[in-house]
Amino acid sequence: MRIALLGQAAFGADVFKALQPRYDIVGVFCPPDSPKGKVDPLKEAALEAGVPVVQPRRMKDPEAYEEMKKLAPDLAILAFVTDIVPGRVLALPRLGSICYHPSILPRHRGASAINWAVIDGDRKTGLSIFWVDEGIDTGDILLQKEVDIGPDETTGAVYFNKLYPLGVEAIVEAVDLIAAGKAPRIPQDHSQATYEPPCDEKVAGLNWNQPGRGVYNFIRGCDPQPGATTSFRGETVKLFNAAFVPQAHSAQPGEILEVSPKGLKLAVQEGAVLVSRFRTKDLGKVKAEEFIQANNPQVGEKFGV
Repeated sequence: MRIALLGQAAFGADVFKALQPRYDIVGVFCPPDSPKGKVDPLKEAALEAGVPVVQPRRMKDPEAYEEMKKLAPDLAILAFVTDIVPGRVLALPRLGSICYHPSILPRHRGASAINWAVIDGDRKTGLSIFWVDEGIDTGDILLQKEVDIGPDETTGAVYFNKLYPLGVEAIVEAVDLIAAGKAPRIPQDHSQATYEPPCDEKVAGLNWNQPGRGVYNFIRGCDPQPGATTSFRGETVKLFNAAFVPQAHSAQPGEILEVSPKGLKLAVQEGAVLVSRFRTKDLGKVKAEEFIQANNPQVGEKFGV
């Protein structure tokens, strides 16, 4: 079976390495090279294997369609694709196109599915391999895998420890099913769909007045990117590596309860969050002791003002 692989980064490279010994990968599509000169891991893996690499500026450019047509793949696989791939490109492969998505569709459609699962306090999430159509994560399901979200896991932990390795395995399983003629097409229940915007700087502002567990979930859901954003002494600060601490207090949300080598304990409703890593414009991302040394925060001062 002839396969065109669309993707990028380490995930795309690992999918390539898992499939290439088993199937004929006739071409790889990945983004243009970084201005800094860093070679994308997927491109690097493909070139090492002697597989042609196509790097259109955008997948909607005519180049992408023409190159896909020349390759004449039986199947296209989208493995970590952040660009919008036009329907006419996805329709070229004889057997269609499949995509990896890190949620149990139809829940958490969109570009930041793991972030929002953690922010929403979901106890479970997973991944879906689906047949791509013209919608955003709306295609028929081929297979799904479920994982638990630990009460203290960040978005980074859920992805790198669970959904990344499981995703590589699931794509191989899906391709095996297609090759055997046993791949299902299970329609999604669109009435149960949720869709959230990208978890970026536009939505990263931390609301201290929500329930304490909600504050904590937001911090870990924005960790490692984009970082839950608040302010301290009028300057923007991002919070990472938080822990929820149940305790009684009479402080205002965002108020510093304790300064210690472990971090800053900040008041929230029905408890506190102990934050052990911060990012500021001047310091960059630093451990709590460096933030404390630079700013000398005092008990009673407040974040978010």
